[in-house]
Amino acid sequence: MSEWRRLAAGLVAAATVVVALPAHAASVQLEELTSVELRDLIDHGTATVLVPVGGTEQNGAHLALGKHNVRVRVLAARIAEQLGDAMVAPVIAYVPEGAIDPPAQHMRYAGTLSVPVAAFESVLEGAARSLHRHGFRHVVLLGDHGGYQRSLQRVADKLNRAWGGSSVVALTEYYAAAQAFGATLAAQGYTPREIGRHAGLADTALAWAVDASLVRPQLLRPVDGVSGDPRRASAQLGHDGVEHIVAASVAAIRERTAGVSSSRH
Repeated sequence: MSEWRRLAAGLVAAATVVVALPAHAASVQLEELTSVELRDLIDHGTATVLVPVGGTEQNGAHLALGKHNVRVRVLAARIAEQLGDAMVAPVIAYVPEGAIDPPAQHMRYAGTLSVPVAAFESVLEGAARSLHRHGFRHVVLLGDHGGYQRSLQRVADKLNRAWGGSSVVALTEYYAAAQAFGATLAAQGYTPREIGRHAGLADTALAWAVDASLVRPQLLRPVDGVSGDPRRASAQLGHDGVEHIVAASVAAIRERTAGVSSSRH
């Protein structure tokens, strides 16, 4: 066999090996896999899928509109990686943010996107039903925004009544861990006025620790649309909060899905 033929045969053999390898979680992001790769993962024991729910809303002059979407996608990936048998569905970025006409709440600011509660819950239910049909035993709704936590629970309760058991988990522990970060900052000497509730110190530090591109450092100040004072925020400050959210979520998912099985509907 000539040198060229030996080389060609080797390349073909190598390509065959690559194709023959079973799909593995090169990415925990469902949308980055093919249908065949995902099916192989499910067939080989990937039982849990996280549905990250964000929101597109104003966050003052210093924090990007997609804060919730970016943060929940990154944290969901961290959580899935630690679970070891989980995938992350695409982020649900359209959530209730207040009346559109006349505008209320965050809708008073440019860039905020709002949908009715019923439409939002219908999307959640459709996503959960789809993922359950494909073979995931546990669907975990992961909400980064406080305004729709009750909707997540309503959808989970509805589907669990229909399917039996606890196939769908509204992971309140995720949001609770994020809120607990404020208490951590208070214990470090930061004031409630700084910590805030929206785009303030806590919110900005968590976002910064996840993705620095979300923050405009030169514009850190308390302005209209901000609850709190972000001026002392930093990625380093938010790091411990991020780690706590991930650890608390992993522990809660393991506890709430242990021993739970369900049939497909």
